[in-house]
Amino acid sequence: MPTKLRSILLAAATSVALISPSMPVQAQTTLTTIRVASPAVDVTGNLFYALDLGYFKQAGLDVQLTTLAAGADAVAAVIGGAVEVGSSNLVAIALAHEAGFPVVLVAPSGGNSVKFPIDGIVVAKDSPIKTARDLNGKTIVTSALQNILQVQVDAWMDKNGGDYKSVKWIQAPPPQESGVVATGHADAATITETFLSSALANGDVRLLADTGAEVAPIVIEGGYFCSSDYAKSHADLLKKFSAAVLAAGVWANAHRDEAFAIMQKYAKSAPVKVVNHAVYPDTFHSKDLQALINASAKYGVLKAPFPAADIVIPELR
Repeated sequence: MPTKLRSILLAAATSVALISPSMPVQAQTTLTTIRVASPAVDVTGNLFYALDLGYFKQAGLDVQLTTLAAGADAVAAVIGGAVEVGSSNLVAIALAHEAGFPVVLVAPSGGNSVKFPIDGIVVAKDSPIKTARDLNGKTIVTSALQNILQVQVDAWMDKNGGDYKSVKWIQAPPPQESGVVATGHADAATITETFLSSALANGDVRLLADTGAEVAPIVIEGGYFCSSDYAKSHADLLKKFSAAVLAAGVWANAHRDEAFAIMQKYAKSAPVKVVNHAVYPDTFHSKDLQALINASAKYGVLKAPFPAADIVIPELR
């Protein structure tokens, strides 16, 4: 069994018994129920906006949402049969595919861009670390091991004079990552929004660098996926789901403040103004994912690159 997916499989064994919708929609006979699991972070905002604004109901869907700590947990929930659709970063989905699990993307999450970076590396406020080279041999904390944030840090270090292979990685839940750094248990952390702005506002850490731009100018970080069997048997339902998510993303791009208020509610985060928000695509094709898959293989998280078309439904290839 691949070591990289051992934690996914262990979680899958218990996810059916433990998972429950965090904000259930009132059941209506005219709506089709679909269970969805996702972390509540800025990049997955288009899912939460679609739910909160009623886009799913308008599409005839009763989306029962469970919020999770990390995208890898959503992979476990889908594999274990606890939910029909999960949201995760592309690296976790690619790892599941590499291990032989038949999962396919049906809609995109948000993206990290050069203009609006939403992922970053933080260090303690008084840390002497100022460059990529200064991170050589250091310990970095992330929300899940071998995830998209780790790949982005590896790429940033590699292209800015650091030795990414020398880094030790540890794991902590997103709200605790900056505290792990501030207390000296790690030298740095890689954090995504909305947690990044909250960490910086606390004053115990400072931003070392934005990440993601070294992979591509705009990185679609992942999206909403299901089993290939479910995709084949529920094509019409997933078409409605995808359309609602894309429409909610278009709305969010034009209503940043209102979108932020919605994410605060679901993420249960402190009322700290987010510096940058994800950019949500209004269209989606497999080619948008290839750069991140290639980078994941280059930096050793995946064994080898593969065509992004392998992990999306046929309509998006």
